[in-house]
Amino acid sequence: MAFPPQNQETQPGLEYLMEPRPLSVAPHYKPADKLKGKVAVVTGGDSGIGRAVCYHFALEGATVAFVYLSPAEEVDAEETLQRLREYKTADAKDPMKIPVADLGYDEACKKVVNDVVVTYGGIDILVNCAAEIHVVDNIEDMKAEQLERTFRTNVFSQFFMVSHAVKFMGEGSNIINTLSRQAYLGAPSTLDYASTKGAILTFTRGLAKQLVKRGIRVNGVAPGPIWTPINAVALNPNEIAHLGEDTPMGRAGQPCEVAPSYVFLASQDASYMIGQVLHPNGGHAMYS
Repeated sequence: MAFPPQNQETQPGLEYLMEPRPLSVAPHYKPADKLKGKVAVVTGGDSGIGRAVCYHFALEGATVAFVYLSPAEEVDAEETLQRLREYKTADAKDPMKIPVADLGYDEACKKVVNDVVVTYGGIDILVNCAAEIHVVDNIEDMKAEQLERTFRTNVFSQFFMVSHAVKFMGEGSNIINTLSRQAYLGAPSTLDYASTKGAILTFTRGLAKQLVKRGIRVNGVAPGPIWTPINAVALNPNEIAHLGEDTPMGRAGQPCEVAPSYVFLASQDASYMIGQVLHPNGGHAMYS
């Protein structure tokens, strides 16, 4: 499928402006109460992969709180919240949206965790999905401010969210970090973004070994070319038109094709997995 040019030029990308809209839940998806009784927190849950994860978690019985950038992502966040209310199962508590001005700082992450704990009593699943990306073709043109900005959003937020959330996570809890194929392949025009994803890879592996003694499992997901707001902004019209055509499957993926990986890792089906990364990428990169 060739995607048309998108009329978005600045981060964050907004899903409600995308044409066509990403597919968050596949029509054939059949929930099985895999996360019944769990409380999940998803950063970047207003759109894209994060939104799809929220929806799938809710369908599987979890109580869902998601974090979004305010006020820029308010429209997407409200749409996500309304859909979560529709997907909420009878045993789950009402979903919650949590606005932040900047998730790259410790105090913001501490407040997010405290809001969730006060409302729901604890945290069973933490999904770190918030990210930003900026295209700079030459390293000489990359500003220090952008480098720090990308690392704060993509890496610092994960460290800070985990450091506060684990205080309220018991045995059997899960942390799932979002990486990217760029952590493995490199990316000449997004050096800072690819570097953050490489950092998250080693963070995930080390954290898994540290927290396993507390009964907390840590894993990751590294999506390939997926039709999401972050790509709608970062890619030029030609790249958008041919997104995913370089994969063996010859097309871009949809968020609904990535979210089940998070469901699996968060559920007891993955009870013997720590420090692992799943790769829903259309075969663009293959690892064993």
